[in-house]
Amino acid sequence: MRYLIKTLAIVALGATLASCEKSKVDLSELSANQKKMALAVDNYVPNVVYSTYKALADETDNLYNALAAASAKGVNSLTQADIDGICTTFLKARKYWEQSEAFLYGPATTFGIDPHIDTWPLDVEALATALSNADQVAMLDGEDGIGYAGAKLGQELLGFHGIEFILFRNGSNRTVAALKAKETDEAFAKYNVTGAQELIYATAVAGDLRDNCYRLYAAWNPDAEKKYLDRMEEIEAEIEINGKIYGENMLGAAKLGSSFETWEEVISTILIGGCSNICAEVADVKMGNAHSGEDVNYIESPYSEKSFQDFIDNILSIQYSLYGERDAKSPAKKSIFTLLKDLGYSDATAIQNKMEAAIKAIQACQSEGAFVKIYADSSVQTAMDAVSALDDELNKAADWIVKQ
Repeated sequence: MRYLIKTLAIVALGATLASCEKSKVDLSELSANQKKMALAVDNYVPNVVYSTYKALADETDNLYNALAAASAKGVNSLTQADIDGICTTFLKARKYWEQSEAFLYGPATTFGIDPHIDTWPLDVEALATALSNADQVAMLDGEDGIGYAGAKLGQELLGFHGIEFILFRNGSNRTVAALKAKETDEAFAKYNVTGAQELIYATAVAGDLRDNCYRLYAAWNPDAEKKYLDRMEEIEAEIEINGKIYGENMLGAAKLGSSFETWEEVISTILIGGCSNICAEVADVKMGNAHSGEDVNYIESPYSEKSFQDFIDNILSIQYSLYGERDAKSPAKKSIFTLLKDLGYSDATAIQNKMEAAIKAIQACQSEGAFVKIYADSSVQTAMDAVSALDDELNKAADWIVKQ
């Protein structure tokens, strides 16, 4: 029986791979260069975007289920192993989100999902007020609490960073002892908020996070599985933009009904609307706001102290987008990076070099300490400059590609 199951799994995997390899773009009436562009996008959409969003949807589902089980178990019955497991799941989900930020164009922006699930800094004072209100905590409890959280709490209390506050403090996993005691953050000083109330809140927010990540996957992939589509129907979430699923829209470029008039426009959108956009945000906003002193409280992931890892994952999202596959360490044959080289773009290697330099510069900061502690350090400026240099190369490539 075990052999049969394994054989069936191999057959299913082969069918999946064959399906992925089958082109979904219409190559007729395209020039030789446009065909290369279309095939690079045909590889990028399923192997980078669909793959990443599927992993994100599934890991946020795991996070919600783990928090719901912990809340149902009761804080007094939890072990440190329970909490540590939830923290690990959170960080995996967080990684997939940060590695998706090179394609925030489309559904993430159109449906307002990005700010809904990833706004910071967390409004801790508002959270203290909310969790001190017994009636509001009661509304967050149970499956109905997911809808209440998404509709009523506001983006400063939603998403990753609200959950992060409950699960982490000072770069470490929250202890069971801390959850069993009164909340000690100074914003909660005048309230008597318990770990049980915090877990109810985190569970509801995790459910809303999961639903939004399901929506990202379903809004991109026209072949999204029934599980995700059923949930979208249940919560009445729109997944089409102008009557189309976004991946279908992108793969149908240059055809009637697509918002993309040319394949050059698609490549430019990936390079500018996606990769360059997150480059600029990492350099000028995520690091820049705190480093410049404009807003020293504008620290992403301050409770887990994973800011630099967030930034590295953002650059990796660019790498995977250019290399044509999630987790890719080298360019795929049909990738945007290979496309640039095949079309004769002389500075393709410069993009690769600047990408590697940006990651190394952020890693150098990471080795010195958490961003929340060293945001004013000169090494941060060095990393900002390295990311900006990559941004310049991406913009040069986009300017070149639209002229082909």
